Amino acid sequence: MLPRLLADLLVVLHALFVLFVVLGGFLALRWRRLAWLHVPAALWGALIQFMGWVCPLTPLENGLRELAGEAGYQGGFVEHYLIPTLYPAHYTLALRLTLGGLVVALNGTAYWLYFRRRSS
Repeated sequence: MLPRLLADLLVVLHALFVLFVVLGGFLALRWRRLAWLHVPAALWGALIQFMGWVCPLTPLENGLRELAGEAGYQGGFVEHYLIPTLYPAHYTLALRLTLGGLVVALNGTAYWLYFRRRSS
C-alpha cells in the first residue's frame, strides 16, 4: 500500500515539476528569486527532451510500482503520462524536439520580459 501511495505521490510531484519547467519563468516575473530555482530546472527539462534521456524520477516510480505489485512502464514520464493525453500520435523525434523547443521558447520569452522589467 505504501509503495503505491508513494508512486502516486511521485507522479503528482513529477507533473508539478514539468509544469514548473514549462511555466516557471512566468512565475519568476512575479517572484524574482524563483529564477534561481527555475533556470536549472528548465535547462534540465529541455535537456531531457532534446537528448531523449529518462528522468531519474521515472525509474524510481517504476521501482515503487513493482514493490506494490504493479507493472512499471517503458520510456519516460512524458511519454507515459503526457503524450497519450495530449497527442494521439507516437512520441517521435520531431515531437520530442518540438516539446524541448517549446520549453526554451516559453522560458526565453519569460526571461526576456524578466530582464526587460528589471532594467527599467
